[in-house]
Amino acid sequence: MHTVEETIEVAVPVRTAYNQWTQLKSFPRFMSVVRKVEQVRPALTTWTLAVGPLHREFQAEIVEQEPDSHLAWRSLGRSLPHRGEVSFRSTVADSTAVTVLIHIESRGATGALSGRAPKLVGRVVQGELRHFKAYVEGLGEESGAWRGTIRDGRVRPEEPKPHRSRVACWPVG
Repeated sequence: MHTVEETIEVAVPVRTAYNQWTQLKSFPRFMSVVRKVEQVRPALTTWTLAVGPLHREFQAEIVEQEPDSHLAWRSLGRSLPHRGEVSFRSTVADSTAVTVLIHIESRGATGALSGRAPKLVGRVVQGELRHFKAYVEGLGEESGAWRGTIRDGRVRPEEPKPHRSRVACWPVG
């Protein structure tokens, strides 16, 4: 197993960075390797990647997701076996450190590249994070959001928001 970890700081608040990251269908707009992302269900996605003449499709299950904190996934099937996590941490002046951690299994197709896989994947992740930074900073705000929570691959119901009654104050005269 090989591990790749890359971090970038983006000049937007954590909530904005996280919300934009949850817009998986927008990834092909700014990522050079991602050709298509389909959200089959809230916790199941299908990805199409292309690097030069190589095209790969795989499904990934989101196993854990906590708004404004992190999102963890694992690939399903034998194509591109890996698991990963992206985390969001507040830094100075409403900026966010976005960290991607990917664990690549060294069997199958990636096993043949075992010596080069971490460096290659690291360069790709680093480049894609730079594209994410330019995209989200260029927007200045997120283009949408999914604020659900996922635990063990299951979507958890949103916590009910506290009910606040409004009391009108009328001048006494």
